[in-house]
Amino acid sequence: MPLSDQDVQKQIQHMMAFIDQEANEKAEEIDAKAEEEFNIEKGRLVQQQRMKIMEFYERKEKQVELQKKIQNSNLLNQARLKILKAREEHIQNVIEDARCRLVHIANDKNKYKAVLLGLISQGLCKLGEDEVSVQCRQEDLNIVRDCLPAAINKCKELIKKDVKASMDTENFLGSETSGGVILLANKGKIKVVNTLDKRLELMSGQMLPEIRNSLFGSNPNRKFFD
Repeated sequence: MPLSDQDVQKQIQHMMAFIDQEANEKAEEIDAKAEEEFNIEKGRLVQQQRMKIMEFYERKEKQVELQKKIQNSNLLNQARLKILKAREEHIQNVIEDARCRLVHIANDKNKYKAVLLGLISQGLCKLGEDEVSVQCRQEDLNIVRDCLPAAINKCKELIKKDVKASMDTENFLGSETSGGVILLANKGKIKVVNTLDKRLELMSGQMLPEIRNSLFGSNPNRKFFD
């Protein structure tokens, strides 16, 4: 029995309803899947950006820490340099104070005469020449002349050689010199400077480690002392 138009319409409507339901379910399924994929991708991107931000701030933190270490190192080096400079200035002040006190040696005639005797005899032995000229300050001329014979004899005993020495009465040491003598031989080509200032300079250079140790104590990091 053929279907009536009404029955056909009902079937068509039923089919259309079924298709709509299937389409809606499919659409919901696609939406749900899209939502899931969106949330997954969003989570991935958020995590990726979070990692980038963390890495950025970790780098920043390391840079800040490095800058802090560099700054601390620079400040420490500057402080060490200031300490070294202050110590060096203090040592120079001590040496300068010693230089100022050299004047008092010349004022004590007996002590000064003994010092001159040693300086002259040492210079004669060091030169080892047959004829030597001795220069001194003009105010020391008489005391140096008095020391000369004893200094010559002492030199002869030490080096077993005849030595002649004479005073230079034309060329004197400058007034800025604290005292002592200069000995010349071979027409001035050979010279021994035995002034008090020169002796202080030599001794302070040789005794610099001892001076530092006396003023500032021993340095535990120091390996060489010469």
